[in-house]
Amino acid sequence: MKITHFDKQLGEMKIKVDTLDDLWHLEKVLESGNEVEAHSMRTYKLNGKEEKKHVKIKIKAERIEFAKTANRLRILGPIIGGSPEEFIQLGRYHTIEVAEGDQIKVTKQWKHHEINRLKDAEKESKKPKVRIIVLDDEKALTAMLRTYGVEYGPEFRSGGSKKDEQHERKKLEYFGNIMAEVEKHPEKFIIAGPGFTKDNLKSFIASRKPELIGRIIFESVSYAERNGVDELFKRGVIEKIMGEERFEKEMKLAEELIMEIYKDKGNAVYGIVEVKRAAEAFAISKLLVLDEYLRNDKQAEAIVELADKNKADVVIFSSEGDAGAKLKGFGKIAALLRFKLRN
Repeated sequence: MKITHFDKQLGEMKIKVDTLDDLWHLEKVLESGNEVEAHSMRTYKLNGKEEKKHVKIKIKAERIEFAKTANRLRILGPIIGGSPEEFIQLGRYHTIEVAEGDQIKVTKQWKHHEINRLKDAEKESKKPKVRIIVLDDEKALTAMLRTYGVEYGPEFRSGGSKKDEQHERKKLEYFGNIMAEVEKHPEKFIIAGPGFTKDNLKSFIASRKPELIGRIIFESVSYAERNGVDELFKRGVIEKIMGEERFEKEMKLAEELIMEIYKDKGNAVYGIVEVKRAAEAFAISKLLVLDEYLRNDKQAEAIVELADKNKADVVIFSSEGDAGAKLKGFGKIAALLRFKLRN
């Protein structure tokens, strides 16, 4: 993501979309009533025939939808402006589809946490992305670290047991498929698993495509399953490779919150009532809030604004991540405190 222009007084922000993750961030800050302007295609009738024309169009958003399967952000609303005028029908509904590489202009009353979110996304877009493979001698599970969570990809299977006469050939074919997966993606890879399969794979790749080894980190985990990916997060492997990563921070904060709640020493609160009381007492050190809750609840929004003014660290959790699921179980909003509140 790149913010190419921002006029806070007018509420105008021009945004260049670079990645699929950027679309997810935009979906979280856009609201009904915002004005969105972009280049688009508009169906126009000429002599009884329908033609599609390139237009610059502005709509007043009514519905915003992030279609992950189509890699598009769809924004629907009535047309309020655009050019060329002969292809624009004011008041008619139009859907702007935003994809990677597109640029849009959004006009709205920007909240401080929304601006911070997009600026953080701009910084995140400059960081390398990481792909993950957890494997054993039977199967390999692939995953991609996205801003909105871990996205799981194809699985590879070895297709044979050690008793099979074709075992050695099938093992080499299995390793070859995994190596091909690494070769076709430019990102860094973490390859992890129990036992010696990962080590044998490393030797296989080093002997055939040694140039790939420089962007692969080999690690040990207990399982070649999704919880093997979780183990990489908990051990700080992702943080080591990517630096301060959003989901690493969320998971650590969620675990810190749970630990403080179970200690029952008054260093953490959760639920809208208790968190509001802490915010009004200037007691919040770190505020944890679920993105969907923040978007749909005015009281949660007011607490975020107050905590931000009081220099608290506001962390907006993804509702699609594991840490977000944990936070949801504590009322969707919680806080770690600077000092214990009086009863």
